[in-house]
Amino acid sequence: MSGPENSHATSNQTSSRNEPMTDRDRQPEDTTAATGEPVVSKPYIMPDDPEPGSVETLQKEAAEARDRMLRTLAEMENLRKRTTKEVADARLYGITGFARDVLDIADNLQRALDAVPAEARATADPGLTALIEGVELTERSLHSALEKHGVKKLDPQGQKFDPNFHQAMYEVPDASVPSGTVVQIMQAGYTIGDRVLRPALVGVAKGGAKPAPAANTNEPNSAAN
Repeated sequence: MSGPENSHATSNQTSSRNEPMTDRDRQPEDTTAATGEPVVSKPYIMPDDPEPGSVETLQKEAAEARDRMLRTLAEMENLRKRTTKEVADARLYGITGFARDVLDIADNLQRALDAVPAEARATADPGLTALIEGVELTERSLHSALEKHGVKKLDPQGQKFDPNFHQAMYEVPDASVPSGTVVQIMQAGYTIGDRVLRPALVGVAKGGAKPAPAANTNEPNSAAN
């Protein structure tokens, strides 16, 4: 009885040792040793550097996009203002060369009027009087047209000399006015907009009343002595 049972148990042990190992029976191999490369874990992300796709990242990208949009709008507004100013300047100062040429005509009309003495005007016949009045009307019309386009005549008579608008040609001894006062005008000046188109050629007073010297308070009082 015991013989067959022992032989059956022995055969089962032998067959179990001869069966091939399945994948379940195998132990996992060390991949680090097989490839020779260490396994890299996911790096730690600091709180200030949010993960892509997170709410913090989207908010940061939205703020950057808004900042870029505001900068672009500011640049466009500055460009619009510069363009508007350049167009206005071109419209106002574009006739500078033409206006300088027209000033020669105004000068000739003024010389023609100055060439007629006051006595001749008083005793002039109707024909000469009409001619003088025609020249005066032409001069006024010319200045009116110039002013319409931003060109104005300077009249510095009696004003203080300003080197930005006047050009001194000579000095005139005159003690009745302060020194540096414009007392004579050789040629009229003109401005266009806020620029000088042509400075006025003037004569400037020299001399003038000087303030009285202050009394010397350090002198001894003779009355006290």
